Amino acid sequence: MKKRIFSSLLAVAMAATMIAGCGAKDTTSTSSTDSSSTTSSSSSSTDAGTSDASGLVKVRVMRDCFNLGTTSEERTKEVQDAINAYIADKIGVEIELTDIDNGSYADKANLAIANNEVDLLWTAAWMGTVGTKDLFRANAAKDITDLLPGTALYDSMDANTWEATKYDGRNYFIPVYKDNVEGYNFMFRTAFIDEAGLDVSGVKTLADLEPVLVAAKDAGLKYPFLTQKTAMFYRWYIDSFDFFTGDSTSDWVAVDRDTNEVVNTIATDEYKEFVTLIAKWADAGYISEEEAQKATSEQATSSQDWAVSWWTDIPNNGEAKGRYSQDVTMVKATKNYLHTDSALGSCYAIAASASDEATKGAIDFMGLLYTDSKLADLYTYGIEGTDFNYDDNGYVAKVADATYNHSMWESANATVVTCEAENPYTPEMYKDFNGSAVISCANGFQFDKGPVEDKYAACQNVFETYGFMLENGGVAEADVESTLADYQAALDAAGYQDVLAEFQKQYNEWK
Repeated sequence: MKKRIFSSLLAVAMAATMIAGCGAKDTTSTSSTDSSSTTSSSSSSTDAGTSDASGLVKVRVMRDCFNLGTTSEERTKEVQDAINAYIADKIGVEIELTDIDNGSYADKANLAIANNEVDLLWTAAWMGTVGTKDLFRANAAKDITDLLPGTALYDSMDANTWEATKYDGRNYFIPVYKDNVEGYNFMFRTAFIDEAGLDVSGVKTLADLEPVLVAAKDAGLKYPFLTQKTAMFYRWYIDSFDFFTGDSTSDWVAVDRDTNEVVNTIATDEYKEFVTLIAKWADAGYISEEEAQKATSEQATSSQDWAVSWWTDIPNNGEAKGRYSQDVTMVKATKNYLHTDSALGSCYAIAASASDEATKGAIDFMGLLYTDSKLADLYTYGIEGTDFNYDDNGYVAKVADATYNHSMWESANATVVTCEAENPYTPEMYKDFNGSAVISCANGFQFDKGPVEDKYAACQNVFETYGFMLENGGVAEADVESTLADYQAALDAAGYQDVLAEFQKQYNEWK
């Protein structure tokens, strides 16, 4: 079965690789034939960055809305007006707020940038189309390095955070201060390990999971080891490598933490060790064939069908219970590392086209947002009594079916946003969490893939053919060695050695 799955996917992906190798470009950007325009939630006719009759500088703000399937312009405007009433006599700024549903955000934000319809927008290192890497490469984000010192915004975070979020030694992005480091946990379904009488406190490595997986299979669980159809090498081996591309589809290159050199990870003992173990577990029935087929349900983690999976470590891991509607038990799997992509997992950018007045206004607004709890709660949760209430402990309780609804992580700093009653935390938890992380050897490095962009994309397609299968149990243990050889050969045919050499050149120059 595995060979049939692998062969069919191989044929499809090889065709894609050939296309990419012949000069395919990134196709995630908005088509130039799309004539639609972003509709602002405000009807103000004042140009951005200019003062209206009240003498306030207007800043056009665009946000991605993750918590609602559709956004309400009417409700967003009510929140916008409440924000403007609150900040008017504090910073001399008036915002024009636009909420975009998550499925449309990237394309609409991209179009707004192109049409000079936005001054301040939300983004993230992991996004496509308007992610931090895209904005930086397109010179679409304003360099604010020299504008930050001495501002409330700059003083709202420690210097390490600003240093970690630089691109090419300069500040282009405003990070949301949250869990700004990267590390991973083994996540066990508590009901299962309790029923099975398992003690997981001594689990340190992937190999230590085997007794749990044996018990899970014997109990008839569908997913003893749930990978969540995610390539896992770059997560489990972050202690050995800095995967500075921030993309699982390019985990074939990384900085070796011991040598501080860029290496081909596919040729390392660690990679062979990992994919061999995964293949062994898949052969034994510990990993479902659905994982390699990318057919695992998104709701699997909320089911009773699994025993162990992974979780990105955060200051308040109790959030997992709410997300998966069941108790889970966490055991640390890796150290936590501070690096550019982790610190920019949620952030803002000031559009390069923003006027000087709008730029200053945006910095002033963000400075107040990151230091004033009332504004942070208003911007995050909406209007008290309509969208949320404070409970007896002072925590936020969101109103069911509220039509304005955001979360702290994509809004404002954890140190100022009032936490939700379901997942309480303290500002100190975040400060301690971020402050105790290891500063990665490649912190601050950003690879410019321009010189090898087509070959880089072709290598990513090769990963989809081989790497994903190897890392999710789609290859039998007996075939691992030959598949690894085929994987390397396909990478080389796609131009991998040129890509690797460019990585090494740029990293050595950066060091």
